[in-house]
Parts: sequence; structure tokens; C-alpha cells
Amino acid sequence: MRTLWIVFLSIFIAELGDKTQLATLMFSLDQGMNKLGIFLASSSALILSSLMAVIVGSQFTHWINPQILKLFAGFGFIGIGLFTLWNIYH
Repeated sequence: MRTLWIVFLSIFIAELGDKTQLATLMFSLDQGMNKLGIFLASSSALILSSLMAVIVGSQFTHWINPQILKLFAGFGFIGIGLFTLWNIYH
């Protein structure tokens, strides 16, 4: 159960303010659109993309050492952070 909470909180925090949430917010601004429909469509899209990530991620471990994947992911996030900081100050 602890692992599920860690995954939930990690994904929840990562998703706050991201492009997906902002796109959903923008759709909900349209008074003519059904809010429940927006919620269901957005939730379904996130569920499907998460399913794809789990399937692909579980297959990667057959070809690539998980430690190497974590290393690349870590450097990737650091790179994105540095790129973002660079764009803010230049």
C-alpha cells in the first residue's frame, strides 16, 4: 500500500500545473461544454497514457538495466530543469 501512495503522490504532484491540466482547464472554461464529459475524457486520456507507460516500461527492463533507465531519467529531468532556468534568465 505504501508503494501505491508514493506513486499516487508523485504523479499527482507532477501533474499539477502541467500542460494536460492546463488544457483541461481551458476546455472547462467553455460554458457550452459538458463538465462531466470534460472530466471523463481527460481522465480516460490520462489512464490510457499511464497504461501505455506501464506496458512499455515493463518491457524496457527486458532489454535495459533499470538502473541505467533511472540514470537517464534523472539526467533528463535535470536537463529539462536547466533548460527551463536558462530560458527564464536569458
